[in-house]
Amino acid sequence: MSGARGARRRGLPLRARRRDHARWEQQSPTWREAKPALIAGALKRAAARPSGNWYVIGASRDIGRGGRPFGRTVGGLEVVAWRTATGELRAGPGACPHLGAPLREGRVVCGTLVCRWHGLSLDGRPFAGWEPLPAHDDGVLAWVRLDALGGEPPLERPVVPRRPEGGAVDAVFGAVGRCEPQDVVANRLDPWHGSWFHPYSFVDLSVVDAPEGEEDDDAFTVDVSFKVAGRLVVPVRAVFTAPEPRTVVMHITEGEGVTSVVETHATPLGRGQDGAPRTAVTEAVVAASDRRGFAAARAAAPALRPLMRWAAGRLWRDDLAYAERRWHLRSTGRFPG
Repeated sequence: MSGARGARRRGLPLRARRRDHARWEQQSPTWREAKPALIAGALKRAAARPSGNWYVIGASRDIGRGGRPFGRTVGGLEVVAWRTATGELRAGPGACPHLGAPLREGRVVCGTLVCRWHGLSLDGRPFAGWEPLPAHDDGVLAWVRLDALGGEPPLERPVVPRRPEGGAVDAVFGAVGRCEPQDVVANRLDPWHGSWFHPYSFVDLSVVDAPEGEEDDDAFTVDVSFKVAGRLVVPVRAVFTAPEPRTVVMHITEGEGVTSVVETHATPLGRGQDGAPRTAVTEAVVAASDRRGFAAARAAAPALRPLMRWAAGRLWRDDLAYAERRWHLRSTGRFPG
């Protein structure tokens, strides 16, 4: 039984592309459809949406490991996060109120953060001038609210995208680029680059619907096939939206993995030693399927996560180059338009 035919008979989502299908250089150009004004308009509307001053700091499962606190710099402000003895997320300024020691280098003992310079202990409540920061754990990602940095009316919780309900497998990838959050978001609001820029992962991409400036329909709908091996692909329909200024979400709406999401979050870190901005990209893949065999995937999640992160990392190797190039052109006044 041959590959594609056997896959269809077993009910797998694989399809085989035609042998005479266009090679990379023969696919239809997309530059006419990828209008700079259209992408800029979607980016501007995303920037105007409320975030409530919430920023992603990392993966939920990375906070609380090995009795060590988690540290991240957001907008130039050191932030430290840890978990209480009952697993609740706590966060606050990353400098010890005593002599400014880096609290990320401390220890967590029975849910209390202990500074390694002189043993000052913090349980997450105000102490000695140290004030906690609002924190939120959505089960996949950890967030912190920085009202002074965001400057917006605060929201009680971050704008968390809709995710699959129960039984999903998630993995979180992180990287840092020499750019600003808007450059990361602009990359995701340009779906036309998929098959050209990532031919190792995507083929047969077409944007079937793009926003025309209407706020109530500000989404990009894309038909695309994910490459598996050889000519075998998995076709899906996906919708890209930007629910807040620093987030772009891809929802799979048709095909294999309906309700699965890929969330891209861009967090400003501050300036590097070279004076250029740094932005952390946190990408959460939350995969679901109604296929019977997906239960095995859930059981194998610890082994699958490194593979999922590797796949995300391969894409972001290129996409960060895209975002960094965009920032460079903007910062030197040479960006088209």
